[in-house]
Amino acid sequence: MRKLSISLLLSVTCIGGTVMAQTVEQGKQFLYYERYKSAQDAFEKVLAANPNNIDAVYWLGQTMIHRKDTRDTAGAKALYQKMLVTNGSAPLLLVGIGHVELLYGETKDSRQRFETAISLTKEKDVNVLNAVGYANTDAKAGDANYAIQKLTLATNTKHFNNAETYVLLGDAYRKLLDGGNAVLNYQKALSLDPKLAEAKMKIGIIYLTQNNRDYFLPAFENAITLDPAYAPAYQQLFLYWYYRDVNKASAYLDKYLANSDSGPEAEYLKTDMLAASGKFADARTHAQQLISQLGDKVVPRMYRMVAYASDTLGDLATAKDAMTNFFAKADTSADRGLNYAIQPTDYEEFAKIYARMPDSASQSQAFPYYYKAIASDTLAANKEKYANEGLELSKKLKNTEATGKLSEAVYSSIKDPTNSDLYKYGMANYSAGNFRKADTIFCGMYESKYPAEIYGYLWCAKSKQAQDDSTNSQGLAVDAYEKLAQFARSIPDSAKYKNQIISSYYYLASYYNDIKKDKQKAIGYMQKVLEVDPNNTSAKNIIAQLTAPPRRVAPAPKGKGYAGRSGR
Repeated sequence: MRKLSISLLLSVTCIGGTVMAQTVEQGKQFLYYERYKSAQDAFEKVLAANPNNIDAVYWLGQTMIHRKDTRDTAGAKALYQKMLVTNGSAPLLLVGIGHVELLYGETKDSRQRFETAISLTKEKDVNVLNAVGYANTDAKAGDANYAIQKLTLATNTKHFNNAETYVLLGDAYRKLLDGGNAVLNYQKALSLDPKLAEAKMKIGIIYLTQNNRDYFLPAFENAITLDPAYAPAYQQLFLYWYYRDVNKASAYLDKYLANSDSGPEAEYLKTDMLAASGKFADARTHAQQLISQLGDKVVPRMYRMVAYASDTLGDLATAKDAMTNFFAKADTSADRGLNYAIQPTDYEEFAKIYARMPDSASQSQAFPYYYKAIASDTLAANKEKYANEGLELSKKLKNTEATGKLSEAVYSSIKDPTNSDLYKYGMANYSAGNFRKADTIFCGMYESKYPAEIYGYLWCAKSKQAQDDSTNSQGLAVDAYEKLAQFARSIPDSAKYKNQIISSYYYLASYYNDIKKDKQKAIGYMQKVLEVDPNNTSAKNIIAQLTAPPRRVAPAPKGKGYAGRSGR
């Protein structure tokens, strides 16, 4: 949209204290500043005066789609459909309904709408091309490459001079994760409109995704220097300082509120600030009041706020109920941001709430949420954190099934697992007593993937032995210990594993002597011990005992008593 200066906006809306008739451009200006309530009021006033103003209908629908506190995609759809009945060839209305269809995942229908609108304007209407580009960039199902194609058409139109087109091109490249071209186009927008704070802020967002503090903070600060009324940049700075410096966050929040419409969104941020300031009881009370006042229209994250604050305050019952409501109301499929979306940390929080319950049955309900946290997070460090929390609980509850699932969830979520990852997976199960699972991991997976390492053979043998009884009567680990000793002796640094070799031979000697009654085989394994450790006194003594002739036992004397008893 074409940006108006705030001074111009004020001058055309207020004369002598009297509010003049609203215009579409004023509504677009409010929309640019993300003052959605003011924008909606402006467009509705235009339509009250002229119900057939196509531009006002299009932009009112866009406001309904993007209004953070009361997003109404269905309402926008109904609005566009109603106007299309009598204005079926209006290009902007076609793009508007196509945008809604994209939001619902109806890609074929929306593409047809876009192509029709572009054809009707002979590919020369920059506003239509911008609208198509925006729809495809905004909607999750939109095609960023298609957006770039149509927006590039706009830049080639006669007398092109539209900064918004370059902002939209930057957004499309950002959707493709092409930060370089995104920044390039935002800079082109600034070359056409040096006061365009939106472009400067979005350059900052590119660097924010790269965690490049030296670039994104100055960009956000430059945005508000370019336009002190641009509230979205204050919000970015508030969010950055929220966990880092309460005083700075509070100052930016005040600036944001001063340049924004009053309403639920402002109240949500005030609630956040109370929590950031450590005023958890006040944050909970404020969130509960908003839930009561707004009912079904409240954003689900207010329930999350009640849950987190209550947990911090030690009120687990309230925390559990609030988190249950949050999960019931959060809309993970609508791509609506933090107000609605469930984050991995939310699964973790619910798990922690259950884990702190007084009874083991409730504590066990934490595990499914730990599994979900691991599966939904993209950072390996976070996955490991959730898993370690869950594993600590599973050990406390002696829940071997949970231990196995948690360790498997971690391993399965790693894109390119290493030998260390596989070892941790196996050891988590071994330590929890899941010996059969550990057997599968070490004997099957580790030995196959890393045949030149000893760890698979070693813990394979230990896992199999752990499944046997105290006397190893089944000999479950015989083959594994044979393989372990053979491997350890075959590698160049075999001396490093002398103890493992000797332990293997002791196990085998004991099994063959005590269980199989095969003394010669037992002697053979003790001789192997001496091959590795010629001075092993224990092995020498055992060999001496096993090779010594059997001691003769003198027969019992036959006395009178014996004979008499036998003769009775």
